Amino acid sequence: MNGLRVIPTWRHGQERLYVCLKDGRNVAWYDREAARINLLSADREEDVLEALGPFVTGPVTVGPPPVPTPAELARLALHPDDDLAPNRPGEALLVALDRDPGPSHRLRADPRRRALTAEQTVGEALDRLDGAGWHTLHSVPLPGGDRIHHLLIGPGGLFAVHAMYARKQKVTVADPMISLGRREPTPLLRHIRTNADRASYALTAEVHPALALLAPTDVTVTAPHLEVRILKDTDLPGLARLGGVLKPADVEALHAMARDRRTWSTTG
Repeated sequence: MNGLRVIPTWRHGQERLYVCLKDGRNVAWYDREAARINLLSADREEDVLEALGPFVTGPVTVGPPPVPTPAELARLALHPDDDLAPNRPGEALLVALDRDPGPSHRLRADPRRRALTAEQTVGEALDRLDGAGWHTLHSVPLPGGDRIHHLLIGPGGLFAVHAMYARKQKVTVADPMISLGRREPTPLLRHIRTNADRASYALTAEVHPALALLAPTDVTVTAPHLEVRILKDTDLPGLARLGGVLKPADVEALHAMARDRRTWSTTG
């Protein structure tokens, strides 16, 4: 056994067989109608084919998920309420603070404001990659009230970026735990991976999880083979050097799909 599970689901009226790891993350899905196995993780191809063996009928095409076709993009004439592109970095927090600014006098700073500072700093750095062929969407809403802080789409692929305030703090990464200074560790990496998987499901394309730390004094990573990319805010401009994954037309197609709020309504 290779540790993979096959789970049938229905999406847009069509059955898909998802191939999942033990922790629930998807590595592939089989679309019977299209006779195609879409791989999110190319290095698991043999394991995926073994897991799907009892379910596959007839010849199939195996490869990475296709990008949206021009016909699929034709439906993306967006109503302004459905267009996520105008969202500012930290949009959801800005709205929350406007509705409920909290007491004017408090002993400790509102943690939402620190979180907003992190999202704004990281988001502005990602927005500056636009000239290098990248697009960033901010505060991408997910069902259940969760959200992706920043979705970065460009020549180097797709990244679900979580921003974290770490100013003057030592950060320790021990998958799935993150600890700031002497605070209790939290399983943040599990949450970041889950949101990236939900984005992969919505966009039918591989989305890489990433954590962007705002101004830490030191970052120690003790977990080998970490799937989440760990970055300082000063590292973000270096993402512009990544390439070789998506062509410009693919970037534009995926951005057009991702900016539609309706795309995210069935991410599980």
